[in-house]
Amino acid sequence: MHAPLVTTTGRDLRLDLFRGIALWLIYLDHIPSNVVSWITIRNYGFSDATEIFIFISGYTAAFVYGRAMHERGFVVSGARILRRAWQIYVAHIFLFAIYMAEISYVATSFDNPLYAEEMNILDFLKQPDMTIVQALLLKFKPVNMDILPLYIILLLLFPPILWFLLRWQTLALAGSLALYVLAWQLGWNLPAYPDGSWYFNPFAWQLLFVFGAWCAVGGAQRLGPIARSPITMVVAILYLGFAFIIALSWYLPEQITIVPHWLENLIYPIDKTNLDPLRFAHFLALAVLTVRFVPRTWPMLGSWILYPAILCGQHSLEIFCLGVFLAFAGHFALVDISGAFWMQVVISLLGIAAMITAAALITWYKNLEGRSPGPRPKSPDADLAGGEA
Repeated sequence: MHAPLVTTTGRDLRLDLFRGIALWLIYLDHIPSNVVSWITIRNYGFSDATEIFIFISGYTAAFVYGRAMHERGFVVSGARILRRAWQIYVAHIFLFAIYMAEISYVATSFDNPLYAEEMNILDFLKQPDMTIVQALLLKFKPVNMDILPLYIILLLLFPPILWFLLRWQTLALAGSLALYVLAWQLGWNLPAYPDGSWYFNPFAWQLLFVFGAWCAVGGAQRLGPIARSPITMVVAILYLGFAFIIALSWYLPEQITIVPHWLENLIYPIDKTNLDPLRFAHFLALAVLTVRFVPRTWPMLGSWILYPAILCGQHSLEIFCLGVFLAFAGHFALVDISGAFWMQVVISLLGIAAMITAAALITWYKNLEGRSPGPRPKSPDADLAGGEA
């Protein structure tokens, strides 16, 4: 039976806000030995900005393409999804070329081969022909370039997933959960070049993406009473507190000695590659508090303070690519110019300022061309994190 599409109309600025913040956090986390990265959520729990990104990707992709599938059918909406996957693929290859040129230039010009090793491009320098082919096949990925290939795969598989979600929501989510369990039990992953497997296992991370899509097509309404329950709120707070203590024990092992060995054996390793259940639960706990304290009508969403993050979130593909490029530039500056505290702060602020400036220029250009990212009759294309919806 065809289930009704349950989505809210208009633009939910919370999606733009949190994916914009996620872009900033990813940029800060991508700069090694950056003291400013201590403000990012990865240091205070199990999950990080990646979970925010993938969830919003699924939610807003379903929001955009679910409506198109209702109105125009599977073939047309599926073609639009595949077209967007191609656009993301082209962006990935374009970023790969610039990124390789940036790292190679710095490594050779400053006679520091450690850059090539650290950024995982030694095979590219030794066998550029073979490595480029593997990059085109999404098997070779330098450091910090793992998210786009994951999103490309998720988009390629999304048309049938969305079709099932619109008809049998619970069954589709159960199938996603079953695939996640099988990936854990059987060790499923995609191969990487020259050896190993994908850093973000698509068979595991699809669960968060599909869960986001499930929420967009009616799941959020179903979970509403549970999420607003005081019991759920208490459980979420307690779990976040537990995760915070465990995270502190990583950085202050001598001070935090209350974690028993049996618990360490039970929870470790907390696997990011396969989206560890502890990471997923941590994201859910954060989501519960966010929905509770940041409603859709939150007045601050219209303030100038949050506008820069919202602006970046509205152009997530372009800003993500820029952030990858800037992160390595910042890493180079800290290694070869100065690694002082003030320099780390300056690099972090300049990078975020550059991202905001780029987002503002993109918005200006789209307005100039009559393509404002605000509400308009034409359905927007899905961006890296789901679209301009």
